[in-house]
Amino acid sequence: MSQKEYTLFCQAMTRMWPNAVKIRLVEDNLNTHNPGSFYEHLPAAAAFELAQRFEFFYTPKSASWLNMIEIEFSALARLCLNRRIPSFEVLEQEAMALIAARHEQRIKISWQFSICTARTKMASKYELVNAANKK
Repeated sequence: MSQKEYTLFCQAMTRMWPNAVKIRLVEDNLNTHNPGSFYEHLPAAAAFELAQRFEFFYTPKSASWLNMIEIEFSALARLCLNRRIPSFEVLEQEAMALIAARHEQRIKISWQFSICTARTKMASKYELVNAANKK
């Protein structure tokens, strides 16, 4: 996603929830996923106003295994987006059909970590957000 696409996406989110004081956005650490992108494509005042609508939470850089949505996006790309699609309407129909089929099939993600392993791996992150988590 380019900086411009990210800015447009965030603007669309604020239109979807116009009464929200803060929109909490959980995202990966892609270099375009930050409020700096807004300043590249909007006047400073508008960029600042847009940035104030969000509270950003980033997944840890070393924790791609936490990002289940990336697995779903990968499946969507492999099974639906690997060809030219003639219109947005056809794209929407095919994507929604694939999502419904995966839901109906109860496609599950095979976790590679146990809770114990995940907690061990994330221990240093827990300590960063709350000193009481130190052992």
